[in-house]
Amino acid sequence: MELTRHQIREIAFQTLFALNTNDQTDWKDFFQVLTSGKYGDDYPEYLHQLISGVLEHKAEIDHTIEKYLAASWSLGRIARTDLIILEIAIYEMVYVDDMPAKVSINEAIELAKKFSDDRSRKFVNGILSHALEELVK
Repeated sequence: MELTRHQIREIAFQTLFALNTNDQTDWKDFFQVLTSGKYGDDYPEYLHQLISGVLEHKAEIDHTIEKYLAASWSLGRIARTDLIILEIAIYEMVYVDDMPAKVSINEAIELAKKFSDDRSRKFVNGILSHALEELVK
């Protein structure tokens, strides 16, 4: 059984969260733990793309997020869970050609529902909706 992109996003979120806490985390080992070794060494290419892409483009992605924060807010004030969800979605919206931006937004909202709370879901939706307006120009 192959992982869906939704499942891969969840694993990417969990992995990026772990890396945020401990930058020595090995994403392949973490994948094995999260999937109970069910997939062996068959690492989804999209998982690697999301993790490495978010890390590689973090500065640009975070700059994009900062543009849509209220004047009194900074990245440091955003909950880590919400920031990582936003980073994954912005990465997909900017760098993944075969992914419609609205799908990325919907997936980010689903991640927020699962890993955060209702206020975070609304916050994530607001930031990404503003980013979408800029990205489609």
